[in-house]
Parts: sequence; C-alpha cells; structure tokens
Amino acid sequence: MPLNPVRHTLDNGVVVIAQENHTTPAVSLLAVIRAGGYDDPPGRDGTAALVARVLDRGTTTRTAETIADDLDGRGASLSVSAGRHQIGVAAACLVDDLAPVMAIAADILRTPAFPEADVSTRRAEILTTIRQEDDDPASVAVNRFMDDLYGTHPYARRVRGTTGTVSQLQRADLVAFHDRWFGPAALTVVAVGSLPAGQMVEQVAAAFGTWSGGGGPRTLEVPDAAASPTRRLARIAMPDKSQADVAYGFVGVRRHDPRYMAASVMNNALGQYALGGRLGDSIRERQGMAYYVFSALDAGVGPGPLMVRAGVSAGNVDRTIASIDAELTAVIEQGFAEKEIADSKQYMVGALPRQLETNAGIAGFLLNAELHGLGLDYDRRMPDLVRGVTYDAAMDAARALLRPGAATIVVAGPEQASGSRL
Repeated sequence: MPLNPVRHTLDNGVVVIAQENHTTPAVSLLAVIRAGGYDDPPGRDGTAALVARVLDRGTTTRTAETIADDLDGRGASLSVSAGRHQIGVAAACLVDDLAPVMAIAADILRTPAFPEADVSTRRAEILTTIRQEDDDPASVAVNRFMDDLYGTHPYARRVRGTTGTVSQLQRADLVAFHDRWFGPAALTVVAVGSLPAGQMVEQVAAAFGTWSGGGGPRTLEVPDAAASPTRRLARIAMPDKSQADVAYGFVGVRRHDPRYMAASVMNNALGQYALGGRLGDSIRERQGMAYYVFSALDAGVGPGPLMVRAGVSAGNVDRTIASIDAELTAVIEQGFAEKEIADSKQYMVGALPRQLETNAGIAGFLLNAELHGLGLDYDRRMPDLVRGVTYDAAMDAARALLRPGAATIVVAGPEQASGSRL
C-alpha cells in the first residue's frame, strides 16, 4: 500500500512528517539536525561525532540516569548518531509512551548539559574506536582511499575524526557546535506508527514548538570534487594481519545529479544485486579469490564515492585488482548484457516493499526523501523512475564513472601483498 504521509512546518521552522502504520501498537521516531561532520571546525574533526555521543548524557533538567531509567521503565529505545551532514536521535516506543519519549528527545536536542566527566569518557571511547579502526585492514583501506580520492575536499575528512583531532576536543567545542548549528529551523522530525498522523504532529509540536533561536533554513553547498586524471595505488603494510582489504574507485555523483538513477541501476548490476552482481559472480563465485567483493555508490548532498571493496588473501591481491580492472573494462568496451540491467531494475523495484515493512524503515525512507527533496510521493514514483532507466542510460553512466585507468586504489594488509603493479 502506498505511503500517505502528512508534512507540516511548525511556526518556528521545525519540519514534521507523520505516517500512520497500524501493523503494531508502536511508534518510531527520527529527529534530525541538518549538521554533521562536514561542519566540524577546522582542525576539530570529530566534533559532531563527540556531540552525538554526549547529547544523551544529561540535560539541564534530566540526568543521564533519569533518562535511562525513564526509557527502561517504558521499554523504549533511544540512540544518537552523527553522519556527514546530520546528527539524529532515533527512538522507538509504544504508542502510549510517545509523548514522554518525545519530550526526552526534545530535551536532549534542545538543552544538553554536556557534563565534563561524560565528555572525557566519551572522548576516550571514540579514541579507542579510532585506534581499533587503525588496526583493521578494511577501515585503514577505506580511510586512506577517501584521503587519496578527495585530497583537500571536505569529504576527505573523517566524521569520527582522528586521534590527533579528537584528543584536543573539549566541552567548549561541543557547546559551540550546539550553539552554532542546533535550532528549530535545522530540525526535521519523522514519526511513524499506530496513531493518527495529526495526533503525531500535535505531539511533535508540544515537544518542539516552543524552541526558539538558531538561524533560518539552511542551504548547504558542497563543492565539486575533482576526478583524478591518473591511476593511483597505495599499499599499507599490516604484517600481523591474515587478510588484505582492497578499496578501489572513483568520485561518483550527487543525489540530485540527473544521472543518479541510471548510475544506481548500473552500480547495482556491477556489484550489488544477487550474490554481488557481475563482480561477485566473477571474482568470488567463479574465480574463488575473494572472501567478499561488492561495489557501493554513496550519492549524497555532495559527490560521494563509487567504491569497489574486496577482502582477499595476501597472495590474491594483484589478481583481484586485475580482475576488477578486467570486469570494468569489459563493461565499458562490451557493455552489460541486456538481462543484467533488466535484472538490476527488477531487484531494485522489488527491494522497496521490503524497505517499507517496518516503522523504522518507513521513517528512514521518508527522512531521506525529505532531506534530498524527493517529494512525499517518492515511494510511488520510485519504481517507475527505476523502470525508466534505459540500457543506454545505464551504459552512459558506466562510461562516465568507471575509469580503470584513473582509479584510486588502496590495499591494506600483510606485507606479502606488497608489489608495484598498477
């Protein structure tokens, strides 16, 4: 059944989207501020991530213990996360508990206390996570890939930050970030559950309607990212590891790019649907060289990467890179089979109903549609948009984005993976 969400803007600028779904007597809530790691001050990478980690550790009216006890007593869940362009509170509760849980979410976003002790504790936790990532070949490969691919572009910066930047963060940094970016005009709230949409809008208004301050609606301009004119390969020796991880790819497209849907269909055929698309069929299934292999198109406000990922034994690194080269070259020179594109489109259309099976899935879909201006009827239009991608459009996207001769490649793993072949 198509979605039928209600969208309402409160007088203070808060955007509210409500969708009735009576499959369970529960509600899922997403309350998202449109600011994230992209907005970290210079030299303070990781600020937004630390803000998110400390937001629920107490407010001016509730201690962390009070928040936890209230949620536990209601069987409700609440978490806070940060991304490149947003910081969000996600909550789930029974219908009867929506008002008090909404009030907690509003308190966390509006009046966080940022207790000094919790800033120190959460900063230490993030530093531990960063050090663990620095010892993980997959994370090392991806982080270096983003560094090499984007250079001085803001997308090279890590949302979680580095040990050097995070270790410098203080409570004053979090307060300043909150003062700068948090406000009603920056907030979108999505509520999905077994209540009339109008009633959910009223409860959001009761919790957030009196919030004032902050700037007006934000227009975010992310600069273009220059594509590399040459092929680059970096190898990072991690002698104590048993597996090498490969990150291989290019600058992709923005979500608003007219080529997005064709690029998405193409990428799905290349390395996602079924057992991993063409790459999975060739490199993992037929050649048996990779533990995993897939491709991902990260199209957002700015031009995110189109990245091929693979995990392989040290002795198969060069063969795997050569196979990726071969498959991409075959796509460019010979094209996909017509059936590959048809199957890719069928898979994408069929995946939509599964995405909308739960309150949380619906909320995430509606939030994405709102943040990218796709329209409240996107669930109804999306299948035809996918079906409307022609074979030629998918091939045009492949030829524009897949350029093996100008790929950025990073390998992290055992020293046996070293070599000089490009």
